[in-house]
Amino acid sequence: MPCGRASWLGATTIHALSESAASMNAPWEILKLLADPTRLRLISLLAREELAVTELQEILGMGQSRISSQLALLRQAGLVSDRRDGKRAFYSLREDIDARERVIIDAALQATGEHPDTARDAASLELILDRRRQIAEQYFNLIAGRLGKHYCPGRSWEAIGHFLLLMFPRVTVADLGAGEGLISQLMARRAEKVWCIDNSRNMVEVGTALAKKNGLANLEYILGDIEDVPLLERSVDLALLSQALHHARRPQLAIREAFRILKAGGRIAILDLKEHDFEKARELYADVWLGFGESTMHGFLRKAGFQQVEVNTVAREAGEPGFETVLATAIKP
Repeated sequence: MPCGRASWLGATTIHALSESAASMNAPWEILKLLADPTRLRLISLLAREELAVTELQEILGMGQSRISSQLALLRQAGLVSDRRDGKRAFYSLREDIDARERVIIDAALQATGEHPDTARDAASLELILDRRRQIAEQYFNLIAGRLGKHYCPGRSWEAIGHFLLLMFPRVTVADLGAGEGLISQLMARRAEKVWCIDNSRNMVEVGTALAKKNGLANLEYILGDIEDVPLLERSVDLALLSQALHHARRPQLAIREAFRILKAGGRIAILDLKEHDFEKARELYADVWLGFGESTMHGFLRKAGFQQVEVNTVAREAGEPGFETVLATAIKP
């Protein structure tokens, strides 16, 4: 055998043996790591709470470089894990530490549990956690009563819609006066079938293209009038009229058509403007009706044959003219 080959095999064998020895001596390595007071104090804190380096600095009264170097050793030994959150790094004791190593750590923590440094660290940790709670509490105390009126990162109607859709059953829906059908684009992700009815050819074309783009084969647009809906009787589970009724010539007829196409036990849901006096809406938005009062809407639904009628004002715009939105729901017996 060539000399070089033998040397390579020898080196490989020695390396393997050294790795095996290191593995066998792992508990001794853990003991050596925990023999350092700073590292033991870090382990004691991180066993209780995930903490950032700046918080550890404050608790221990030490510089960043010293703490970071000790954390690096603990992480290298597999005792500590780190998590990035923006520009900050948070550290915690690993949950999957080997059982033998965990016994050693627990013994070390128990042995130093009565030490004055441990007691001071625990008190400082509580102050840090109290401060976290106070910051959150102060923020929400400040905006209490105004939460729905101010910007909140990540909160949007689209996100809320997706959230609510998790509870949406697999039913057949008719979106009457759908326009581009933005609501139906969401509902179609969960519904059995969604029909979008609108009397604007351009709206139907745009909505159809959008449904195709989003791969929603169960969403279909039909050119038609909400006062003469091109769907069969008792064919849908939910009839939706979202900001469409005030554009109808005869809103009572549109509600009767919704009743006709609903199955027994089906539901109608109406979102529309509450009665207002902003006359310019006729020319600005092609509105035919200046909204509907709660009692008027209630009467429309009862006269059409619906039961369990509920009508409530659910929103009000802050700026002029201060449009309000009415939500009405009812069941077809």
